[in-house]
Amino acid sequence: MTRPITAGVDGTEESHAALAWAAREAVRRGTALRVVHAWRYESREGLDAQGRDAQERWVRDAVGQAVREVRERHTGLDVAADVVEGGAVETLLAAADDAGTLVLGSRGHGRLVGFLLGSVGQQVVAEAACPVVLVRSGDRTAGEVAAREVVVGQEGGPEDSAAALRFAFETAAARQAPVRAVRAWTLPPVFAYSPASLKLLDDAGGPEPYERKALADALEPWRARFPDVHVVEHVEMGSAGQVLLSVAGRAQLMVVGRRATRTAVGARIGSVAHGVLHHAECPVAVVPHQA
Repeated sequence: MTRPITAGVDGTEESHAALAWAAREAVRRGTALRVVHAWRYESREGLDAQGRDAQERWVRDAVGQAVREVRERHTGLDVAADVVEGGAVETLLAAADDAGTLVLGSRGHGRLVGFLLGSVGQQVVAEAACPVVLVRSGDRTAGEVAAREVVVGQEGGPEDSAAALRFAFETAAARQAPVRAVRAWTLPPVFAYSPASLKLLDDAGGPEPYERKALADALEPWRARFPDVHVVEHVEMGSAGQVLLSVAGRAQLMVVGRRATRTAVGARIGSVAHGVLHHAECPVAVVPHQA
């Protein structure tokens, strides 16, 4: 059975935009939509008189209203809601285990809010088992016109970006949109070249032809699987984050692979994903390699 698209909601404008994006994507892909909200009882002045049960009813009513609005907008869409008492990180990661895609709100240009406040967002994006899409409050359906591209970053060999490429091509096919596959490259220090790598570069005719061939090889299976998706191959010298952001203006979605690392204070995503998440105006999908 196809896994649902799951949207995390928390009452912020960003999460409402994320829910709207998730609903549209669920309709395109013909899958169910799951809405998840995590809450904790807050014992504060003015709330104690209402009690825990009253707070829970208020939370459930708010989530129920959001679900009703989605159902009114998308008749026939299978929508289910889960209101979970517990921590946001644990709730979202558990939801991601059963989801095809997890969709959350993002402020960008600095700290992430709501479910993505501080380390919460960092952990969810870095540890989720499925792709995580971050959506800004200003996201609108006008940004999803077919002429706008699904931009995906590719690096390394064919297997290194396979999950990100698959997600990009599946999304583009559902939207009848073109894919722009971006491979950025830089010249490493001379001492970093081995005799074997120098031979490969020489056989290819230089660094740029080598990078173009590497991108073409990575795209070959996805072109075959999605023959109706138009593909633009973009190879440019520069840092991956800067090159991706330079074409973000034409994108309806940016897709980047996740290169997460563990530190003493928790999981951290790579610099490319971090930069794109904070500065791209369009929704951004962060795809783990094993997705």
